[in-house]
Amino acid sequence: MATRLNPYLHFPGTAAAAMAFYRDVFGGTLVSSTFAEMGSTGPEADGIMHSQLETDGGLVLMGSDLPPGMEHRPGENVTLSLTGDDADVLRGWFARLSEEGTLSVPLRTQMWGDEFGQCTDRFGTQWMVDITQPEG
Repeated sequence: MATRLNPYLHFPGTAAAAMAFYRDVFGGTLVSSTFAEMGSTGPEADGIMHSQLETDGGLVLMGSDLPPGMEHRPGENVTLSLTGDDADVLRGWFARLSEEGTLSVPLRTQMWGDEFGQCTDRFGTQWMVDITQPEG
C-alpha cells in the first residue's frame, strides 16, 4: 500500500452530523463506531470514537468526538485544501461546504490564473479550493 495522508478532524459532540455532511458533499462510504461500541459506559458513550469516509475518487477523511476533558479548538492552524482540474466537481463541493458556513474568499479567478476560494464550514473546518487551469 502506498503512503497517504488522511486528515483527522475532532468535534465537540458533532462528529456524526459533520461526517454525514461530508459524505453528502463528497459521496463515498462512511463507517463509524461509537465509544459505547468500544466498551465505554461514560457520558461520551454515544459519541463517535472513530469515523472514516472514503470516496470512489480516493479521498479519505476521518473524524471523532473529543472525549470529556479535551479542549476543542476548531480550525486552529489547519486548513484542508482541495485541488484539481474538474471544475464542476470542485465548484459543487465548495458551494456545499460554504452553506451555513463563513465565506473568506469567494471562488473566482485569481491573479495566478486558477479559480480559488476559501471558507469555513458550519462545523468549523477551514477549506481551500483551487481549480487548476489547463496548461498550454
